[in-house]
Amino acid sequence: MKPGTINSRTLAARIAPVIFGFIVLITILFFTLPLISLLLRITPDEFIAAILKPEVESAIFLSLITAAASTMIVVIIGTPLAYLNARVSYHGRDFVETLLDLPIVLPPSVAGLSLLVLFGRRGLIGSYFNSIGITIIFTTFAVVLAQVFVAGPLYIRQAKTAFAMVDQSYESASRTLGASQLTTFIRITIPLAWTGLVSGVILGFARAIGEFGATIMVAGNLPGKTQTMPLAIYGFMQNDLSASISLSLVLIAISCVILITIRVLAGRSP
Repeated sequence: MKPGTINSRTLAARIAPVIFGFIVLITILFFTLPLISLLLRITPDEFIAAILKPEVESAIFLSLITAAASTMIVVIIGTPLAYLNARVSYHGRDFVETLLDLPIVLPPSVAGLSLLVLFGRRGLIGSYFNSIGITIIFTTFAVVLAQVFVAGPLYIRQAKTAFAMVDQSYESASRTLGASQLTTFIRITIPLAWTGLVSGVILGFARAIGEFGATIMVAGNLPGKTQTMPLAIYGFMQNDLSASISLSLVLIAISCVILITIRVLAGRSP
């Protein structure tokens, strides 16, 4: 082997880790610097002053209330369906699961438009409610609808996985001992799937509280009524950047708590 070839390989072996490390560093900076820049852009006093503004407090309160309400609805309507898909191999299950997963990948504008067409004053369902004097769009209820639509599939997917991991022999033993299907589900299945279900609830809440596109289309951006934190961030960008940044930091903090909680739960799962 020629000396030049050996030197080239040695040089390549020395340069490769440097290039690899540089790419890793650039990648980390790309994902972290935008968030760090928000922290550096505002002082603690400005943050506190912005958070204490009535319109900012209203956006935070509305976001927490609607996200909690939508998550509760998702759990109530999504848990039976998730259990069904995990336990029963019925005809058309794959098609149903595909439809349920669609909101996860749909552009927010499409999700919002579909809800608007369905629940609008001339919509398939909205026209009926409008005829009896009930308006759905551009209300707080519309915010909850949008959040349920985008958060539901995440919870259902996670809950299905959690139920599928439960050993069915425990359920069979419970029914053999005389417990009903419902009692077995509540006392055996739910506790065994608890960690996965809680993770699904947290993911659903995170998706709901961060929803923007579908919400602004079906509910508008009305302060105190439909203006959640993501919508308020967009609205404040024009004339109150400190409020916009402060709300962004609040959402970042909530996201960090959610991620840490999920990691802790994942570490405790068997």
